[in-house]
Amino acid sequence: MRNFSKGLAVFAVAASLFSGTALATETIKTVVIDGYPARALWVKEFTGFFIPEVDKRLAATGNYKMEWQESYGGSIVKPKGVLEGIKFGLGDIGIVTTIFHSSKLPSQALAAVTPFVTTDARAVAKAIDEIAREFPAMQNEFAKQNQVYLATGVVLDTYQVFSSKEVASPSDLKGSKIAGAGMNLRYLEGLEDAAGVRGGLTDFYSMLQTGLVDQALLWPEAAKTFKIAEVAPYMLQADLGAVNSKTVTANADYWKKLPDEVKTVLKDVSILYRDHLSGLAMERAQASREAYVAAGGKIVEVGEEDRKAWAMAMPNVAAEWASTLNKNGEAGDDMLRAYLDKLKAAGYSGVRDWASGN
Repeated sequence: MRNFSKGLAVFAVAASLFSGTALATETIKTVVIDGYPARALWVKEFTGFFIPEVDKRLAATGNYKMEWQESYGGSIVKPKGVLEGIKFGLGDIGIVTTIFHSSKLPSQALAAVTPFVTTDARAVAKAIDEIAREFPAMQNEFAKQNQVYLATGVVLDTYQVFSSKEVASPSDLKGSKIAGAGMNLRYLEGLEDAAGVRGGLTDFYSMLQTGLVDQALLWPEAAKTFKIAEVAPYMLQADLGAVNSKTVTANADYWKKLPDEVKTVLKDVSILYRDHLSGLAMERAQASREAYVAAGGKIVEVGEEDRKAWAMAMPNVAAEWASTLNKNGEAGDDMLRAYLDKLKAAGYSGVRDWASGN
């Protein structure tokens, strides 16, 4: 009887300890925002990869649990409103489309100001993220927006030119109205009499359909997702290059309140998400081109000489970018050279040396 009582006592203590551990799990409410719809690749993978990975890692210790509220597709902010939404606490974590904010986030344009170098999304994502950690500029810019930089997102293998009318080479774009966003509109300065028309990814279909523009700059996976072949059945494969256009950030006030364990998990998973996303972009690139053709599209390849001629006809937007950062007290020249050196080490040198000043 005495042994039975001891057994009960031990069981009670163990049960009490287990109960105490379970009750100690702290729930952290987190609102995630993006203005793009849930079907957009980076949003879909935030739901399907980022969140489950965070949950899995936190569950391993049992100290914390996230209660996620995902708000996409304009339910809280429009695509251009994520930066401000996170700044003012409308969301705790967001996927900022950086190309909309060239004046507030100038350093984020680094890959965009170096076109015609590489279509390898993985190399660009890694290089940009390393630059963000080796130089303070990118983190400083987000800090001014009351945000903490977590990781870069590259969701496209390369910008291409999608046209509503038949084109055979860049020279056929003479006098055209071409939709784009952010820095890629500067690429058009290398084309005779081409006029850039600012727009967002969700606007391009209607802009092409109504004849507001003749062409649009976007990438094959997005063309597939938004059924661009219906209104622009010709793709000029100029391989303008992969660029970073997304950044995962957290509201700084929200971040300060997070336990260190949760911060570490979010940082680590952000890097995994970066690599996962760029890997998917590469995996889906060829399949997306095939889907474009299957939907009625025709792909026209641009020769290396035409690509070089286009690049050389452009102003040196990279040198302009570096000069602007230098004036802001950042190491623009060093960032530019370091980035291109990272790509060169990965096997990519491009058709123009943007750091040469020529």
